[in-house]
Amino acid sequence: MRIQDVYIWDINAKWLGISPVQLMENAGAGVARVIEERFGKGLKIAVFSGTGNNGGDGFVVARHLSFENDVTLFLVGDETKIRSEEARHNWEILKKLDFVKIRTLKDSSYIKSLDLSEFDVIVDALLGAGTKGEPREPIRSAIEKINEYAGKAKIVSIDLPSGYPSNVRVKADFAVTFQWDKEEYEGFERVVAKIGYPRELYHLVGPGDAKFALRKKGEHKGQNGKLLVIGGSEDYFGAPYLAAKAASYLVDLVYLVIPEYSARRINDPNLILRPFEGRNFTKEEVEDVLAIADGVDAVVIGPGIGLRAETKDFVVEFLRWCEKPVVIDADALKAVAEDFDVLKGKNFVLTPHAGEFRILFGEKPEGSLEEKAKLVVEKAKAVGGTILLKGAYDIISDGEVWKYNKTGNRGMTTGGTGDVLAGLVGALLALGNSPLRAASVGAFLNGLAGDMVKEEMGENFTAFDVARKVPYAVKWVLEF
Repeated sequence: MRIQDVYIWDINAKWLGISPVQLMENAGAGVARVIEERFGKGLKIAVFSGTGNNGGDGFVVARHLSFENDVTLFLVGDETKIRSEEARHNWEILKKLDFVKIRTLKDSSYIKSLDLSEFDVIVDALLGAGTKGEPREPIRSAIEKINEYAGKAKIVSIDLPSGYPSNVRVKADFAVTFQWDKEEYEGFERVVAKIGYPRELYHLVGPGDAKFALRKKGEHKGQNGKLLVIGGSEDYFGAPYLAAKAASYLVDLVYLVIPEYSARRINDPNLILRPFEGRNFTKEEVEDVLAIADGVDAVVIGPGIGLRAETKDFVVEFLRWCEKPVVIDADALKAVAEDFDVLKGKNFVLTPHAGEFRILFGEKPEGSLEEKAKLVVEKAKAVGGTILLKGAYDIISDGEVWKYNKTGNRGMTTGGTGDVLAGLVGALLALGNSPLRAASVGAFLNGLAGDMVKEEMGENFTAFDVARKVPYAVKWVLEF
């Protein structure tokens, strides 16, 4: 697991109702337990806390250790700067305790004159994993002061030695890190303490995943994603329009390549229409569509494209030469079912429902969530791409890990919600996300928008209602 996953898990845990205060309590209790197991009780312990959440964990450690040890807490910085609600909550508790001595160190000159020779254990809760570069004063002086006692007192860091990975870091005997070891950490001993994350968080897609996926990159037009949607036929024009409309809320530019016959029925200034002569796609258009694809970041192909033989040839030929990340949806799935070789070495997401999955792989996903997930993982590995299996719970895998999404409701069985989903996944690919994250978060946002519509209108609504709720779903995620 990576440090980024910690932030995602914390946000998703909150969404499940596990509060940040609970997690901080469990983290602090875990550190205190490790210290007493390793070094015993009846000790003189100094806890150095910063004003961030790592410091908040330190406040909890001080409280737990005070029951059978003599504890002094050194707050390095100004108490008005204690940032989060949960850290402040634990600071206010500490201030009410008569058996924990508190000293506030706002200035590095106070720190330099400290004598810590009476302490058996020093707990470092100064800085967490999010800090970059060398620590600034007064934290820097606190790190140097703690290091003066390396080898004399036992030094325990919370999560990682403060200042890591810079050269100005605490010389800890070990660090107590939470739930699992982080793959970025090296060069110091780590003890893992569980803090109450449920198993779901390995697999569940939530607002934490979406927050990271929706980060904007640039400030100029076109820097935040350009998407090409290819679809439509003489029979359907609504499907590609829905995909393009949903995507237009997430990326800067959406190009819609659609037969001229269908294009005449679309009038939307937010989309860039690129109509093609005739009523259906044929192989003749491949070169021209590839030229448009050259100028975008990702492609969605399939919504409403139809099943004519010449259209299948177009889809296969386009995919053979397209080098952009691509979402393959609806009837385009049936075209690739006959020729998986065109996907070799490509970056792609397949978006089948159970019936299309069977057409693609000859097996219907059945049984429990885990049984279905096992099948999706196996097939994603076999085709070398990402599969998003749509259902009551969407299941997503890149052949290595699997995720599932719980947002959405029965009203979303209405036609067109799959097209909205394809557009969202394409937009997230265009924003630079991996196929796994784009597919997972696309499913989450699609379901969330659908849940917002249901709250407003009940279970009778259209896919267009879902598409129009996308910006509200995004706003909810970013504010969560």
